[in-house]
Amino acid sequence: MIYLDTNIFIYPISGTDVKSATCGAILDKVFKGEEKAGTSCLTWDEFQYALKKVIGKENAIASGAILINSPNLTFFKTDLQVIQKAQTITEEYGIAPRDAIHAATAMINNCSEIVSDDPDFDKIKGLKRRKIN
Repeated sequence: MIYLDTNIFIYPISGTDVKSATCGAILDKVFKGEEKAGTSCLTWDEFQYALKKVIGKENAIASGAILINSPNLTFFKTDLQVIQKAQTITEEYGIAPRDAIHAATAMINNCSEIVSDDPDFDKIKGLKRRKIN
């Protein structure tokens, strides 16, 4: 199973470049059940917050509803175990708390890699990042 960082969901809606198309293709595979994927419940928050600036509040809310109902996408809980692991990751690698939550969630849920445009994930031992081109 792969872990999808929030930017994988944002790019197809907010852009028209190669990265946007690549992310759209990844999501298409997930939604069709061709690739198994999950993300954090935190993704919903980040997704709506980022999109509100790009497509407006009402469209961001509608997009959030679509996100949480996406087929074949697992949403992993954010609980004390995740936060404790995120704290350790933040202390060890100096990455931002939200990124640490994503990394911790991926690792705790045995995701083999994280799909992200964020190079901060490259620092974390035991977590492989699939780059977006």
